[in-house]
Amino acid sequence: MIRRDDALALIKAQNPNPGLLAHGRQTEAVMGALAQRLGQDPELWGLTGLLHDLDYPATAETPERHGLALRELLPPDALPEEALAAIAAHNDEHTGQAPATPFDYALRCAESVTGIISAAALVRPDKMTGLAAKSIKKKMKDKAFAAGVRRANILECDKAGLPLDEFLTLAIAAIAGVAAETGLA
Repeated sequence: MIRRDDALALIKAQNPNPGLLAHGRQTEAVMGALAQRLGQDPELWGLTGLLHDLDYPATAETPERHGLALRELLPPDALPEEALAAIAAHNDEHTGQAPATPFDYALRCAESVTGIISAAALVRPDKMTGLAAKSIKKKMKDKAFAAGVRRANILECDKAGLPLDEFLTLAIAAIAGVAAETGLA
């Protein structure tokens, strides 16, 4: 499996914009926390979260390839097949590769929740400090707020193994842990 430092170098070699880099780091944090909570491998789940958008700079204009072209950018044996399947399934709306495992659903809800949590933090004077699941649930009902966030993916957290309130609380704490390096402090 690829080392985290090598994964980060590979991402930076794609020249992602700072927002995409922050999104990957936040997704890594949420996936690591989910793995911890669900008794899975935090290193594997974290790396999968970090790398899930590796191919986005190259596939932004071809969304049907996003999540699939990543295989071409990774060294052999960088990630196990289950991680590559989860990455393809995070964009099933375009790839047609439907999520099937808790790992698949975890990545879909983790990468989606980063957008609404980040948007909520950025409109608060204290950013992440004091942000609660209740606030995020309220923001989720407002379709105009962070309109690009796929709320249906966030609601799949039960298929990953957690009810919504617990998932949101875990995700907020995970993102708060990387807030300083992702522009949310």
